[in-house]
Amino acid sequence: MSDTRSRLLACFRLVFLDASDSELLVATPSSYDAWDSIAAITLVNVIEDEFQVQVDFDRVGDLDSFEKVLEYVRELLAANAE
Repeated sequence: MSDTRSRLLACFRLVFLDASDSELLVATPSSYDAWDSIAAITLVNVIEDEFQVQVDFDRVGDLDSFEKVLEYVRELLAANAE
């Protein structure tokens, strides 16, 4: 597991305490009841702290799976590296 992926999974674990890693990797707001609007904002805050990035809140609604969040975080990190 890449460093970014494992760090992001740790962020998800902090927000969704009752979910297993396998559940988190496939969770979506529609399949996981705990992923509500408050959890989404909390997750964004945790990600911003962990990766020292700023998430565009207009994109939060599009970040509806672990893989989509991972892709977005990688984009942010690449943009910050330029």
